[in-house]
Amino acid sequence: MSSHSERYAAFRRRQNASSAAIEAFQGLYGFEFDPFQIRACKALEGGHGVLVAAPTGSGKTVVGEFAVHQALNEGTKCFYTTPIKALSNQKYNDLVRRYGADQVGLLTGDNSVNGEAPVVVMTTEVLRNMLYEGSSTLGGLAYVVMDEVHYLADRFRGAVWEEVIIHLPESVRMVALSATVSNAEEFGEWLQQVRGDTTVIVDEKRPVPLWQHVMVGRRIHDLFVDERPEETGGGDGTEDGEGGGGRSRRKRERRRAQHQRPREIQVGGRKLLINPYLTRTAEDDSRTTQLANRRRHPQTRARGNVRPRTRFAPPSRPMIIEELDAEGLLPAITFIFSRAGCDDAVRQCVASGLVLTTPDEAAHIREYAESRCADIPRADLTVLGFDSWLRALEAGISAHHAGMLPTFKEIVEHLFSKGLIRAVFATETLALGINMPARTVVIEKLDKWNGETHASLTPGEYTQLTGRAGRRGIDVEGHAVVVWQAGTDPESVASLAGTRTYPLNSSFQPSYNMAVNLVGQVGRQRSRNMLEASFAQFQADRAVVGLVKQLRKHEEALEGYASAAECHLGDFMEYARLRRALSDRESLLARNRSSQRRDEALESLERLRPGDIIRIPAGRYSGHAVVLDPGLRHDLPAPLVLTVDKQVKRVNSSDFPVPVHPSGRMRIPKSFSARSPRSRQDLASTLRNKLKERGTDPSFERGRGRGAQEDPEVQRLRAELREHPCHGCSDREDHARWAERYFRLQKETDALRRRVEGRSHVISRTFDRVCGVLEDLEYLSGDDVSEDGGKLAKIYSELDLLVAECLRRGVWEDLNPVELAACAAALVYEARRNDDAYPRLPEGRVEEALAEMTRLWGELNEVEARHRVSFLRQPDLGFVWTAHRWARGDRLDAILRQSDMTAGDFVRTAKMLVDMLSQIAGAAADPHVRGKARKAADLVRRGVVAYSSFN
Repeated sequence: MSSHSERYAAFRRRQNASSAAIEAFQGLYGFEFDPFQIRACKALEGGHGVLVAAPTGSGKTVVGEFAVHQALNEGTKCFYTTPIKALSNQKYNDLVRRYGADQVGLLTGDNSVNGEAPVVVMTTEVLRNMLYEGSSTLGGLAYVVMDEVHYLADRFRGAVWEEVIIHLPESVRMVALSATVSNAEEFGEWLQQVRGDTTVIVDEKRPVPLWQHVMVGRRIHDLFVDERPEETGGGDGTEDGEGGGGRSRRKRERRRAQHQRPREIQVGGRKLLINPYLTRTAEDDSRTTQLANRRRHPQTRARGNVRPRTRFAPPSRPMIIEELDAEGLLPAITFIFSRAGCDDAVRQCVASGLVLTTPDEAAHIREYAESRCADIPRADLTVLGFDSWLRALEAGISAHHAGMLPTFKEIVEHLFSKGLIRAVFATETLALGINMPARTVVIEKLDKWNGETHASLTPGEYTQLTGRAGRRGIDVEGHAVVVWQAGTDPESVASLAGTRTYPLNSSFQPSYNMAVNLVGQVGRQRSRNMLEASFAQFQADRAVVGLVKQLRKHEEALEGYASAAECHLGDFMEYARLRRALSDRESLLARNRSSQRRDEALESLERLRPGDIIRIPAGRYSGHAVVLDPGLRHDLPAPLVLTVDKQVKRVNSSDFPVPVHPSGRMRIPKSFSARSPRSRQDLASTLRNKLKERGTDPSFERGRGRGAQEDPEVQRLRAELREHPCHGCSDREDHARWAERYFRLQKETDALRRRVEGRSHVISRTFDRVCGVLEDLEYLSGDDVSEDGGKLAKIYSELDLLVAECLRRGVWEDLNPVELAACAAALVYEARRNDDAYPRLPEGRVEEALAEMTRLWGELNEVEARHRVSFLRQPDLGFVWTAHRWARGDRLDAILRQSDMTAGDFVRTAKMLVDMLSQIAGAAADPHVRGKARKAADLVRRGVVAYSSFN
C-alpha cells in the first residue's frame, strides 16, 4: 500500500503531464487515462498533429474523441473518418450518446444524416471526394481523425488515405490512429514532412497481458515456460502476469516443465523458452509420420507428398468451446479462414446441444434480434434463414463474416459486446476495425487460402488476430489458443507469437480520376510535385538511400581496381576492353555455330529414310546403325535404329550434336521384326558386312564447316591487340586479372544504377503515363481538363475511365432503367473465385451494350499498353443477370437460389451498384441517362438492400 506522500507525488506528476481540459475530458470516462493517451491529448491541445500507434484494444480512440471534444469547445468542426461503414455507424452511435444527435452527423455510401453538424463521422472515401469537389462542408474544419490509418497499406483502397493526408489544408490538425506497426517512426517522419509538426507516440504495451497457449487434443498447454521455477507463466515474453488462466492443472504442468530442458528461440533479441511437452509431442508426431510413410507402398512412397500424422486428432469445434468454458476462457472468437467453415461450426455446436446462455439471456437475445429485424419483410427473413440463425444466437453462438446480412452482423457485434454471445466463429475480416474484443482468441489453423495457394500466417496477421484477446477493464488477462494440427511446429508458433513485425507499406499509385481532379485544381506540374510527396515515394526514396550508399562503395572500388591495373606502357583498361570485346565476339560466334549445328542436325534427322546407314556420334548408343523408322510423328524427329550390337533403340537430337549424313543404304526385309532376336541378328550382320565393304565414312570424319573463313571482326580485334603498346608488357596477365575484376564489378554497378533510377521519381513517372493516356483520349490537354474530363472527375471507381468512355460514346442511351442497372453491374462486381466462364445474360439491348463495353475495354487496354500502365480490369459479367432480375422486381429467394450468392455478398454488391448508378447520374451530361440512372438506383434500392443497417 503506497503512502499518502507517494500518492500525492503521483498526482502531481499526472497534473504536470495533463491539463485542465484533459482532466475535464477524462471525467467523461470511467477510468484513468494511460500516459500515452495523456501525451497524445497534450500534443493535440498544443496545436500539433499526432500519430498514435498502439495495440488493438489499448484505447487509442480516446485521442480521436479528444479532437471531437476540442472542436465542440472551440466552435470548429471535426471529421472522424473510418475505413468501413459498420465502424462509422458504430462510432456515430457512440458520439450521439455522448454529445447528442444535433451535434453529430454521419456520411457513408448508405446514409446521410446531419452532414453539416460540427462533428461528422464518415468513411475515408467520402472525405476524399469532398476534397476533390471543394465541398462547402469543409468550411471551418479544424480536426480530422483518421481511425485505422494502417489501412493505407491496403492494395485496393490504401491510396485514398494518402490522398486525404496530402490534400487536407495545412490548417487542419490530423489525428492518425494506427495499430502497432514496426515502422511507425518512418510513417511519422513522412507525416511531419507533408503535414508539418506531428507528434509520434508509439505504445507497444498491451493494456491486458496476453498469454499464449496450444490446445493438444482436449487439453490446453502453455506455449512458453519460465526459466526460473519460482516464477509461473505462459505469456508471450512481453508481459508480466500470474499465469495462463489461473488453472491449477496448467500450473502443475509448468512446474513439471521446469525439470526438463526447454528449447529456446531468440526473437527480436528476446529469449523465449518453449514448453518441452509441445516439443516432445512434435517429435512423436514426426516419428509417427515417418513410420506411416515406411508402411506405404514403395510406388506411393516414391511420389513424396507425405501427409503429416499426429496422435492427437484436433478436437471438434463444440469440444473446443466446452473446454474453454470449463477453463473460464469464454467469451471467445474462433478464427476459421472460410465462410462455409464458420457456418458449419455454428451448426455443429447447435447440433451437439451446446448452450452457453441462461433462459433469461436467451429471451433478451430473441427480443433484441426481432426488434432489429422488424422492418425486414418476413418472406425475406425466411430466405435468410432467420429462424435457425436466431436459435444459434439464443444458445450464445454465432458466425461473423462478410457473407452475412449486414444487419445480422451488427446484431452479433452488439450482443457479443454485451457479453450475451460467448462463442463467435469468424473470418479474418473481424480482426480489422470492428470493436469486438473477447477474453480468448482461438486460431484453428496457421495457414489460409490467399486466392492462389495455402499460405502460412505472417507474424503481422497473427498479431492482428490475437489482438482481439483481452477486454480492457473486464479481463485481467487475454488468451490466444492455437489448435494443434498434424504437422504443427512449436518453434514456428513461438516465432509467430513472439515476433512484432507489422510493417506499414504504401500501396499508393495515381489513378485516372485522381489525375483529372488534381490537374483541374492545381495544374500538371504542381500535381506532379504533390504526388512526389506521397508515402510511396518517401519509402522508395528511403530504399534508394541504401542503394546509393552501396553504389558509392562500388564506384570507389572500381577506381581502386582501375588504379591497380595501370601499366607504364600505355592505357591498360583500353587494352583490357579490346581483350574483352574479342572474348565476347568469339563466345557469340561459338554460340551461333552451336545453334546453327543444332538446327542443321535436326534438319538432317528429318531427311533420314528407312535403310539409311548412319553413325551416331554421341550418347549411349554411339557407333554405326541402320535407320528402321525416321520417327517423324513427334514434334522433334526421333529415329528408331538398329545398332551393330543388335540393339533396337530410339535416338533423338541430343545424340547428334552435329548433322548426320548417311554413308550408304541397305535394304530392310519386309519380314523384319524388331521384336525377333533372329531378325535383329541377321540385319545387324548385314550392316557389319556393308560397313566392311565401304570402309570408314570419310565425309563424317572430316566434319563440316571446318574450312569456314575467320570472322572479320575477330581478325580486326586481334590485330589491334597485337599493335597495342600494353601487349608486350611483362606484367600483362597480372594487370589483366585486376581489369577482369573491374569489369565484373562494373556489371554489378550498372545493375545497381538501374535499380536506383527505377525507384527514383517512380510515382511522378506513373502520373506522367496516366496523363499520357488521358491526353491520347482527349480528357486532358496540358493543364486543361476537357468537358469529358470533368465527367471522369466525378467517377470514383476501379473502372473510372471505362465508365467515362461509355458515357461519352452513348453506350447506355437506348437502355431502360432495368437494363442500365444490369450493365452497370459489370462495373462493380468482381468474382471471389472462378465463376461460370459464360454467365447467363439478358438478351437484346443489354447483351449488345455489354459487348460494346467489353470492346471499349479492349481499346482502352491497348492505349494503356502503349503508355506502359495497366489499371483497368475487364468487366465481370457474373452479377449482370442477378442485378437484372432484382431491378425488375423478382423475389429474393428465387434470386439467391439461382445466383449461388450469400445474402451478405448480394446486399453488399447491390449497394455498390446503387453507388455506381448514383455516380453515373451525377456525371452524365444527357438528362435522359441521368434520369434513368436515378430510376435504376431506386429499383435496386429495395427490400433487404433498402433496409438501412444504420440504427
